[in-house]
Amino acid sequence: MSVLIKNVLLNDQVQDVFIEGNRFEAIGPDLDASAREVIEATDMAVFPSFINAHTHAAMTLLRGFADDLELYTWLNDHIWPFESKLTYDDIYIGAKLACLEMIKTGTTFFCDMYWHMPATLRAVSEMGIRAALSSVFIDFNDPRKAKDFRARTRKFFREKEDLDRILYTLGPHAIYTVSRDSLIWISEFAAENNLLINIHLAETRKEVEDCVKTHGMRPVEYLESLGFLGPNVAAAHVVWVTAKEMDILAEREVKVVHNPVSNMKLGSGIFAFKELSNRGVCIGLGTDGCSSNNNLDMLEEMKIAALLAKSSSFDSAAVPANILEEDLKDYLESAYLDPTIFTAGQALECATVNGAGIFGLDMGKIAVGMLADCILINLNHHTLLPRHDLVSNLVYSASSEAIDTTICNGRVLMQNRKVPGEEKIIEEIKNWENRLRTTT
Repeated sequence: MSVLIKNVLLNDQVQDVFIEGNRFEAIGPDLDASAREVIEATDMAVFPSFINAHTHAAMTLLRGFADDLELYTWLNDHIWPFESKLTYDDIYIGAKLACLEMIKTGTTFFCDMYWHMPATLRAVSEMGIRAALSSVFIDFNDPRKAKDFRARTRKFFREKEDLDRILYTLGPHAIYTVSRDSLIWISEFAAENNLLINIHLAETRKEVEDCVKTHGMRPVEYLESLGFLGPNVAAAHVVWVTAKEMDILAEREVKVVHNPVSNMKLGSGIFAFKELSNRGVCIGLGTDGCSSNNNLDMLEEMKIAALLAKSSSFDSAAVPANILEEDLKDYLESAYLDPTIFTAGQALECATVNGAGIFGLDMGKIAVGMLADCILINLNHHTLLPRHDLVSNLVYSASSEAIDTTICNGRVLMQNRKVPGEEKIIEEIKNWENRLRTTT
């Protein structure tokens, strides 16, 4: 399998990019290389494809469902009851739709935590993209459920398929849904099997307040007391953290995934990008699931992440967990309101090389020897003209419609904005929706 991309713009120079197998083999002008597939890329630019570092892929099935609700009401009264009825086949269909959406918006790797994980594995395998997959672990402090989930986890890892595009991780949902003993067990199981842990952490003020009330300490401090935190932990959201907790995250080399759209939609709070970044914390970017976003578009996520950081009305990291609502105004004076924070370049790094760093992947750059995951951008698209700064245009202006081609693992998954089989996937979703309406 080989691909030659001719006359493409890379770092402001017109180059040829030769892919052999699943790696970038050569880059330079007028390459003398024979390839099975040749793409004429005049008036296109090549960029690394995106890494969606935290999502719940099959939640495409819940797009537009139970919107505009507070997180715990949303979860307890709507999302979890709906999800309890989803079958393997439902998850498979929803995950395929997610893969299609990610391919069409330039993402070739995503980190997922969800139910019926073998169904998502099947979808990813068929659609040709990469993923880090974790079967969600929730026991609600029930010893019987804990025993069952531990057995499921062992079974999942015994029977997992060895595919070069799939990483397997552990997925404890959060500190308020997973017992202390199970969190310790998960940490030990991860250490024994060299696994990454994917967890929601410090997402809301209520999570902090409940943790202080139950354990006498805040969420990051609580996990630190369990010996849970380390370089193999990818923590999503991380909105309500103090300076002390940020120091702990940095010291333990915990990776953090920012989910700006989800945080905004659920009213969770403002992510402390500046403070975490200054401490050297590796920050990736994720969309979260389609029920709290409502799409999987990393271009949109990059833009909103950068704009939100510049215009944040207050630093939630400075707000005590037990602050009274009427006193909150006192903290509004700690506004960022700084247009120099979270540049377009930093946003692109979060969506590419930082994501690669979280998952130990040699991707996120267009360079010889790296995994051949990339996108071709149509430079004639109206959102990219004029071209004063291509990176700024990509982050602040570009629509996903400007993405012409998506390549993963050296294989062309989309060209001319066409993904083979996309009509069938759309039809399957429409049939699923019709069945849902007739049974509810």
